[in-house]
Amino acid sequence: MTVRVRFAPSPTGRLHLGNVRAALLNWLFARKSNGRFLLRLDDTDKERSRPEFATAIEDDLRWLGISWDEFARQSDRLDRYEAAAEKLKADGRLYACFETPEELKLRRFGQIADGGAQVYDRAALRLTERQVADYAAEGRRPHWRFRLEHAETGWEDLIRGRCAYHGTKLSDPVLVRADGMPTYTLASVVDDVEFAVSHVVRGEDHVTNTAVQIQIFEALGQAAGELKFAHFPLISDIGGHSLSKRLGSLSIENLRNDGIEPSSITSLIARLGTSDPIEVMEKPADLVDGFSFSKFGRASPKLDPDEIVRINAKLVHRLPFSAVADRLPAGADAAFWESVRPNLSKVGDAVEWWSIARSAVMPINAEPDFLTEAARLLPPEPWSADTWGAWTKALGASTGRKGKELFLPLRLALTAREHGPEMKSLMPMIGRSRTLARLEGRKA
Repeated sequence: MTVRVRFAPSPTGRLHLGNVRAALLNWLFARKSNGRFLLRLDDTDKERSRPEFATAIEDDLRWLGISWDEFARQSDRLDRYEAAAEKLKADGRLYACFETPEELKLRRFGQIADGGAQVYDRAALRLTERQVADYAAEGRRPHWRFRLEHAETGWEDLIRGRCAYHGTKLSDPVLVRADGMPTYTLASVVDDVEFAVSHVVRGEDHVTNTAVQIQIFEALGQAAGELKFAHFPLISDIGGHSLSKRLGSLSIENLRNDGIEPSSITSLIARLGTSDPIEVMEKPADLVDGFSFSKFGRASPKLDPDEIVRINAKLVHRLPFSAVADRLPAGADAAFWESVRPNLSKVGDAVEWWSIARSAVMPINAEPDFLTEAARLLPPEPWSADTWGAWTKALGASTGRKGKELFLPLRLALTAREHGPEMKSLMPMIGRSRTLARLEGRKA
């Protein structure tokens, strides 16, 4: 059997880390299995789906290094969903319902008050022909529900193990809305059948849906037992709470604009919730060999957003000049990059140090007498990486200072920062004239 998986986002917003985790785990499994990865846009929601979001989803996936072998849009396949719905109607598995959302809401309130199960009571199956005619005369258009078998539906989940749900505990799902549009539940099953999807890999919030969808598979004449499922735990914050309210800030768009490298995201997301340590991988392909569903636990993995920055810093410290040259300020060379790289969390932070080295800086001149002596001992150019050591040695001998007392006032005067790249590398880039001016307290 050829492994075939799918990532099926709705183009109703930008991708966030939760989406990306689903995409990446599907992609890794496909590549590990020499299988196929389908990108399918679930865009049947006409009111919320936007072409700009669809384009952004593709752009974000490419930026992350996640490629696809096949592509589909549900909006191009409405005839296939209609045909499936007609078959289910003919077989007596899809039945018309006329309740309004308000009526259904009141009915649920009653079930809660009575302490009963909050499932659809199949009242529509008890409607007489006269009642149906009256609803039609009112102008009500029916939505269509799938009649579940009241039996146990189970499967062996590749992450969760044995899962089973009884049909009496589940509501008959709506498969066709009153406007004739298919719901996600129907469209997803039809697509999985017709695109020969072999494994459905998704978050555990879809576990209950799986029992429903297996029955729809079988009602459409498919051997649902051949389809495999893997439901991974959802990410939580470090306090164990859902990330749902923070997903906007953790969108790929925001992380990208904030200077996070794509490999920092994939390195973290691929290993969250597994028994493997999180390591910095320079591209998603480096994660393929070690991927296995057997490494995923049942507990919800905790995500500290600061961890992304820490991983990003580790990656940046390894990036060669050739990988970042087009993102550095004009004139910045390999020597500059290698001198500042160990102190950066993001590539974009290099701009600040280029400005410090090449543009005017207002120094922090807290010890004028000491800095006057430093200016007096400032050696002539040309300067090299040895200049800083020779200068501070002479200054230390002259003033009796050493350690932080010697070095910190010089760093503050030359960079206006307490920390940063090694001064032996920065000082030649700042140059003698700027150095002298800054020691004298002048902006230069």
